[in-house]
Amino acid sequence: MTDILSDPTAPELDVLVGAVRHDPVDDPFPVKGMDAVVFAVGNAKQAAHYYSSAFGMTLVAYSGPETGSREQASYVLRSGSARFVLTGAIRPGTDLARHVTEHGDGVVDLALEIPDVPRAVEYARAQGATVLTEAHELSDEHGTVVLAAIATYGRTRHTLVDRSRYTGPYLPGYVEAQPLIERPADAPRRYFQAVDHCVGNVELGRMDEWVGFY
Repeated sequence: MTDILSDPTAPELDVLVGAVRHDPVDDPFPVKGMDAVVFAVGNAKQAAHYYSSAFGMTLVAYSGPETGSREQASYVLRSGSARFVLTGAIRPGTDLARHVTEHGDGVVDLALEIPDVPRAVEYARAQGATVLTEAHELSDEHGTVVLAAIATYGRTRHTLVDRSRYTGPYLPGYVEAQPLIERPADAPRRYFQAVDHCVGNVELGRMDEWVGFY
């Protein structure tokens, strides 16, 4: 027989959904949420058009030759709190171009929103993580972001982002962009609200190792 909670208490809700309560002040690596899922793709503009039409996402920001990025073009799309960044190489022979040639389109970065990036970097380093990019600031007329990057399985990375002092469309170096398509009047406001979870396909025989890493 299934018990039904008509008016559950907070502890009962915790048990129901499997919530774990913790104090973020004492957490050395608190994650506020998923900042962006970054894809390396062969044709960034075509991919942006596909995600706009098939998934109802909205183009909100762009970086490319027009903004000073000479090696790659990036389209930032949103739906609810979900943010996808589709990045493609402009010139052959770059690391990004070689990656797409070898692996095809796919996720290369699961960016995490972190309230204290320098602290999180030092904690991860102390636990044996490889720091790809040290904590640093980027600024423009919209404010300042703090960024760093940590390596994880394969050639995937976690960019750590603190955008609490930033109001721009994505990051410094990006400009606001207009939607690629006009949505039908009867289309839903959005097709999905957020990224629920991400699945990492790790190297054969290293599952327990990466579970321990996280």
